[in-house]
Amino acid sequence: MKNIVKKSSLALAMMTMLGSCDNFDEINTNPIAANADQVQVEYFINSSIIGAQMNPDVAERSFVLYWKTAGHQMLSTGISGGTDNDGWSSAYYNSSAGWLNSINTAIQVADEQEAKGLVKPYSSNLKQVARIWRAYLMSELADNFGPIAIEAFQGKNPEFVDLKSVYYFLLAELKDASEKLDVAVVNPDILKKEDPAFQYNYVKWRKYANSMRLRLAMRLSEVDPAKAKSEFEAAASGNLLTDASDNFQVQEKPGWDDLTGVMSREWNAQIISVTLNNLYIGLGGVKSTDQLATSFHASVKPADYIGLKFANHFTMKTNEPAAGYWLDGLPNMIDPRAYKTFSIPGDFNNPNFSTYPSWDNSAKTTSRNLKNTSGGVVKTIDATNTWNAFAVGNWGAMASTNEVRSFNGTMPGLSQAFRASKSQRIFFASWETYFLLAEAAVKGWTVPMSGKAAYEEGVKANFAYWGVSSHLNAYLTSEEYNRAGTSVSWSHTAEPAASHAMAYVDGYTNVPGVATILYPKNDLYKNGAVKNDLLTKIITQKFIAQTPWLPLEGWNDHRRLGLPFFENPAVEQPLVNLPALTSANFMSNQVGFFPQRLRYTSGLRNSNPKGYEQAVGFLGGADGVFTPLWWAKH
Repeated sequence: MKNIVKKSSLALAMMTMLGSCDNFDEINTNPIAANADQVQVEYFINSSIIGAQMNPDVAERSFVLYWKTAGHQMLSTGISGGTDNDGWSSAYYNSSAGWLNSINTAIQVADEQEAKGLVKPYSSNLKQVARIWRAYLMSELADNFGPIAIEAFQGKNPEFVDLKSVYYFLLAELKDASEKLDVAVVNPDILKKEDPAFQYNYVKWRKYANSMRLRLAMRLSEVDPAKAKSEFEAAASGNLLTDASDNFQVQEKPGWDDLTGVMSREWNAQIISVTLNNLYIGLGGVKSTDQLATSFHASVKPADYIGLKFANHFTMKTNEPAAGYWLDGLPNMIDPRAYKTFSIPGDFNNPNFSTYPSWDNSAKTTSRNLKNTSGGVVKTIDATNTWNAFAVGNWGAMASTNEVRSFNGTMPGLSQAFRASKSQRIFFASWETYFLLAEAAVKGWTVPMSGKAAYEEGVKANFAYWGVSSHLNAYLTSEEYNRAGTSVSWSHTAEPAASHAMAYVDGYTNVPGVATILYPKNDLYKNGAVKNDLLTKIITQKFIAQTPWLPLEGWNDHRRLGLPFFENPAVEQPLVNLPALTSANFMSNQVGFFPQRLRYTSGLRNSNPKGYEQAVGFLGGADGVFTPLWWAKH
């Protein structure tokens, strides 16, 4: 964290932010050395919030290749196979230091101005806003790496502290800052433009602080339940972020700067993950024919059909329940959000069909081959109007003989709505508040609504976001199981049978058959004995709702609870950086099969060896990808 506290970094952050402001052209020194009345706190807050949107270089590596990969939102091995990258980690770590630098400077300058009597009616509120935003930034950094430093601007390298101390500090900050906000203060109009999230609506900032406190308190639920309960209940008694108009979101824009979309890089196809696909298919019992135009109806398959079996081309060395099969059509029933989030291959009339990358025609190439090891064509597959997803990992020889399973034109890809830098990036949405309340209710904590009501309000809020509310009532009462063995209805907690029969056709011989398809055994949650209890339902819905904007939270929940079910990477050949997973144990889940954190950067090791040793000491294990964080499932 050396970059956070160096005096020169303070000056650099200020100069970078204010360089285009005529009133501040001559300020080129440490802001503490400048006259307090020359510095505007709101500019530092604005700089920090906008910076945290991530420029494309940082966003692709952290948001996409780390968070969306570890959080199982897309088809990508990388960190899920145990491989991190020091350059990628450094880009995020150093950028986060800059965002924290700006927000800590805002707080420091606010204190200086207060000491000198240079305050405006809204000055105290700006300081509280800065503290609230700082709490988020610090939680994000800690959830990636683990122990961090919570002190700043002391003129020396700060001391690292354990994660328990980090979280206790953040919870106290959110409580104190939210209570000190004066929501009656009226701002001048010129101030509003400096807050890209809430335009300095202090009621919304208080709601955000309280809901953030719910999130962070729940993070401690498995390791420090008493603290989690007391903090959660206290925050839940206040005003919460429960309406779409309260969502913490920031407008993206095309280009190459901090506001450019976090999922905008064209060379990354962002194909649907098999985790999402297994959660989507069957969930809610809504038929594809009730969601799609009649031109698709002929492609919809029977509910008891799993597809074409290609045992020599689609890996079966994973505990993914549909491994080995290609669905040569569309699912009979699927969660209504699936077709909104991802595009059907070949659906070129869809205005949100992504044609990325724009420099070739791959997105519109739907016909690909399965080959033999000599390069000869065994089968040509036209993926038009099909819907498939496959496990990541090491596919061995199949990686070269199968041209279909990871090609952007043959697989459901992320909607262009999230790739064109024209959306609002969501940091916290109303549905998350509701799902947190539902989980708390299931735990028996005191919250302002029942678990069922909170759960259904969360689903309702997310359905409204996706524009699929017409399916809500039928969806909420559905007892159909998805491929993970979970249903939607709150009152339906019957466990599925261990397996179910599905029709298939041999893809090589066209001979039909009947397969026994297992519901996956999630050993990380209740020893794999439970697939359809209330908590599984809540986290399933939360995981789907948080896609695609909050992959870090999806990863956090899986690390904390082992939910929802994450399939293992394929191991046709060993994964060099994931030696714990083998061809002998791939049908079981272990904590050590899934990434738990990012390693600290070489920059930290080299520039602050004492701090690095402190941080690793607090980890309780090696500085490795598979060392669980304090609050995570062990």
